[in-house]
Amino acid sequence: MISKVKNAMSSLVGGIIPHGHHHHHQHGSANAQNCGTDALPPRFPYSRPEFLELTPESLQSSTEHATRPVIVLRRDIRLPWRTGYAEVINAGKSMLNEDQASCDVLYVKKPSGKQQRASVQLEDSGDNKGLPMLFWGVFDGHAGSGAALMASRLLPRLIRDRLCEVAHVLENPSSPPPICLAKNGSPYQPEQKKGACLDAEDPEGSGDPIARFHMEKVVSLEGLVMGIIENAYKQMDDLIEKEKASYSISGGCCALTAVHLMGKLYVANAGDSRAIIVRNNEVIPMSNEFTPESERQRLQYLGFLKPELLGNEFTHIEFPRRIQHKELGKKMLFRDHTMTGWAYKTIVEDDLKFPLIYGEGKKARVMATIGVTRGLGDHDLKVYNSNIHIKPFLSCCPEVKVYDISEHKHGPDDVLVMGTDGLWDVTSDKEVADVVTNSLSTHEPNDPTRYTLAAQDLLMRSRGVLKERGWRLPNDRLGSGDDITVFVIPLAGAELET
Repeated sequence: MISKVKNAMSSLVGGIIPHGHHHHHQHGSANAQNCGTDALPPRFPYSRPEFLELTPESLQSSTEHATRPVIVLRRDIRLPWRTGYAEVINAGKSMLNEDQASCDVLYVKKPSGKQQRASVQLEDSGDNKGLPMLFWGVFDGHAGSGAALMASRLLPRLIRDRLCEVAHVLENPSSPPPICLAKNGSPYQPEQKKGACLDAEDPEGSGDPIARFHMEKVVSLEGLVMGIIENAYKQMDDLIEKEKASYSISGGCCALTAVHLMGKLYVANAGDSRAIIVRNNEVIPMSNEFTPESERQRLQYLGFLKPELLGNEFTHIEFPRRIQHKELGKKMLFRDHTMTGWAYKTIVEDDLKFPLIYGEGKKARVMATIGVTRGLGDHDLKVYNSNIHIKPFLSCCPEVKVYDISEHKHGPDDVLVMGTDGLWDVTSDKEVADVVTNSLSTHEPNDPTRYTLAAQDLLMRSRGVLKERGWRLPNDRLGSGDDITVFVIPLAGAELET
């Protein structure tokens, strides 16, 4: 098995993927994701984002790898806040565009009895009542588009439905969220015991002297919304696993979402997509990428705690290079989950196993298979030609960052840029900011298409131009051969629509 993994990785590192990169190794993804699903119907049929309103002919042309047309919004389509959008298919690494996107306005209100019993409300009442929740999401699929499609349709509604459960709390933002809710969702107050002293240090009135040394935690409304988004990601991941019994839901996906609620942006990221704010020519990062390198210590610690997950084929310890059998007993640089730096250790038999994390930079892989460590789906993913599951090492939990829009005065050129890694692989934060700023400067602030044109310029800059030696940037560097999806969202969007 080890020799097969070594051969697979040597092919990968040797450069069989000239444009961009695969999140999965080619063989591993096919082995893990497609086994036994051919007879099941798809959860959602392949399509592009609904808001594009593509005709069958346009949908067909969007999949042309040779020309890689940039797909943008039609001039008569308006997304909330005049949001700009553009996408382009990869240069041939997958048959279809595995990225997906969603953009919508949903309304948070106290659910009716019928809604409380439903799992996910796909349809909206249409009465536009309640607190408006704006949602943007980019979902970078791998080993198929099934998980990305499902998440793009259901995750915004999962977040909305969970927010509806606390709508009565959101409607009173000046008060902290109640610590406990009754079964019907209303605030629950514990009964005071007769003769007991009920105060902030002893809320139950137990008279326990130890309890009096512990204050209740103060939970902010912001913390409540962040937790709801985090839990919605977990529920989405559970739903994909559950419905795989009845539907064909291929692969997995990185998920980057932004929710605007009550004056604040909540940007949640699980994967290697990225979001930045460009404000007054300043770049404000709104996400961190989760890769085998950035999460090395978390992965190694799990392998250390549960060595059975490594299948007696991998070691959680990292070395600068593969260990050879003749080096047993010698000293080699290493690091484990407790270390940031490097030290020497004497090589033993176990160190000859394949490393849990192998490769460097964009070529780093978990168990020689997958290049991201957070996302949704991938429940069936296994190491190539083995029965070792990789999902235990992959987290569906996002990192949530909050930006208070109401605290700043934003001009029409201040934007949130959200993009899949196909954009960021070849374009830095500063370059993205420069392209967007220059593009917006050539269009009048009242031009409703200016943000889509900025998104289009970003994609064309990152895709490059097709030449004899592939897609090339102006400096003749390789352009991105990956699927690329971009939102350009004006932070003054609410004012622009008035």
